[in-house]
Amino acid sequence: MNRKTMNNIKELVKRGSATARGGFRNEDDVVRKFNNWKKDEDAKKWLKIMNYKLNEIEKVEAIKITGSHKTDVQVKIKVYLKNAIAAENISVKLVSRHSGFNQIDKRWIDKYKELWNMPSNVVKILKLFTGEIKPRKNNSKNKRRMFLDEMKKKDRDVIIDFFESNKFLVVADILKGRDKLSVAWMLIYIKPKNLWTLLPMSVVMNFYGNGPVRIADRGSLKIGRIGMQRKGGDGGRITATMLQFKINPVEIVNQIKNDGQDN
Repeated sequence: MNRKTMNNIKELVKRGSATARGGFRNEDDVVRKFNNWKKDEDAKKWLKIMNYKLNEIEKVEAIKITGSHKTDVQVKIKVYLKNAIAAENISVKLVSRHSGFNQIDKRWIDKYKELWNMPSNVVKILKLFTGEIKPRKNNSKNKRRMFLDEMKKKDRDVIIDFFESNKFLVVADILKGRDKLSVAWMLIYIKPKNLWTLLPMSVVMNFYGNGPVRIADRGSLKIGRIGMQRKGGDGGRITATMLQFKINPVEIVNQIKNDGQDN
């Protein structure tokens, strides 16, 4: 990421961050704040960041989105003297600790195979990684699956090459989505600091996708600042072998102050 891009992102973070008025617990609170925009100072600032002039707004209607969509809250804005109604799709990330990871996507590997046209060798390696295919080696760290750093170099290279070659597509799909409810904005609320930050999705994708694809210390994968890992948990049920991607939303708020250097 070059210095000009980093400075532009810093300015957006600075302009798009503020202490919340009273805080909020979940997406329902964000919906209520938008629907009460005439009295809610946070909502007014959000609309300004989205480049709306408050004195030109006739109506704001926000709803919570359910189902398998990246968008958590959709805000419809009607402007005076205009027939069209604009729709702004927002992904809401609530952080309860000073540093905490959020899951941004989770699916069966066969679903990712369809989504990204994965070759069969990539699929097999990922299924060994999650445990959907049981490892044959007896000396692996975990008898249920294989970590990437336990695999042969040629297999590690296959995974790195695939995700490096398809990085933009992968980052866009897991953060923004590609359906009619694809995300335009990310609203991050850090509860311990009572601080919100609203950023365009293009900035979020640029930030978290920045950096190489590499094997992480614990044998998982890092795609820029995005972590890829086995879902795990679920009391040993088969759903533990799903693949998931995670980010730390606090990074783009706090660590952006560094000179664009990866940690």
